[in-house]
Amino acid sequence: MSTLNDPSVHLFAPLQLRDVRLRHRIGVSPMCQYSSVDGFANDWHLVHLGSRAVGGAALVLTEATAVLAEGRISPEDLGIWKDEHSEMLARIFRFIEAQGAVPGMQLAHAGRKASTAAPWKTGEHVVAEKDGGWRPIFAPSPLPFSPGDIVPEELSHEGIARVVRAFADASLRALEAGAKVIEIHAAHGYLLHSFLSPLSNQRTDEYGGSFENRTRALREVVTAIRAVWPERLPLLVRISATDWVEGGWDIEQSVALARQLKTLGVDLVDCSSGGAVPGATIPVGPGYQVPFAERIRAEAGMATAAVGMITTPEQADQIIRTGQADIVFLAREFLRDPYWPLHAALRLKQDLHVADQYRRAFL
Repeated sequence: MSTLNDPSVHLFAPLQLRDVRLRHRIGVSPMCQYSSVDGFANDWHLVHLGSRAVGGAALVLTEATAVLAEGRISPEDLGIWKDEHSEMLARIFRFIEAQGAVPGMQLAHAGRKASTAAPWKTGEHVVAEKDGGWRPIFAPSPLPFSPGDIVPEELSHEGIARVVRAFADASLRALEAGAKVIEIHAAHGYLLHSFLSPLSNQRTDEYGGSFENRTRALREVVTAIRAVWPERLPLLVRISATDWVEGGWDIEQSVALARQLKTLGVDLVDCSSGGAVPGATIPVGPGYQVPFAERIRAEAGMATAAVGMITTPEQADQIIRTGQADIVFLAREFLRDPYWPLHAALRLKQDLHVADQYRRAFL
């Protein structure tokens, strides 16, 4: 997997994932927009995602898109739990592809962090039914995320099977809408991550306790999606590589998980961190999560994405050139500058296609 001293592998080198060819190695990380009604995409999502494609991104991922209505983070989250959701998404994905980018969808279930308010409203506080919230919410164990939050219901075996089916059904709807990449959200304290972490999973059945049991739900989701997702198209998984809390999920378990996922047909692990419990001490700084991508890539032989506080073209290029990751995902930098890849190409003296309508600004 190493790209050290290979001058052909850099930020603007193409990346092949199965039959999907990315024009370079800059992707748009999923970013919740809290702008949907009943899960439907709208003009905001068209402009938000489409402008990043015009701006030169290679891969454009939707925000965390709920596979069940009760799996939304907030009442304003994007959804893919019913066929009607696909029509507007198809329009958005066609536009993204027309700009030379690859459209992808992150599939998610929020678990015990569901039914919360948009961050500019009341932070992580649970939304009451009168304000569009819902009950019950679900988790591996009946443990609230924060003291005072609603206690989730423990998922039964039938409930777990329903979630697994929902992920597979959602991937088929995404495929019909034109998505070329699926990313499973198993990070940030949401449902699948909460199965992984012993801090949130206190089950005593085959879904709790040992590493093998705690990874079972995620492996079942991956297997169900791979059974219906075309062999020619890539499947990604986002994980929190560590909980940043002693006794929680950690990088050693992440490496072992990546090895499992590789055998099940996962093509790339997107390496984030944290979110399992409130109050974790996280050493946030430039590229603070990159070592996780580097270690998983080296020890599991798995392609990885680096994400988190990647802000400059030189920093991103260094990550790729030194073999720390295969692609970088940007979030806040894309909010600040939808045309970040075009500006990065100019800085690094690389060629990148510019839309005819904008070419006069990049001559």
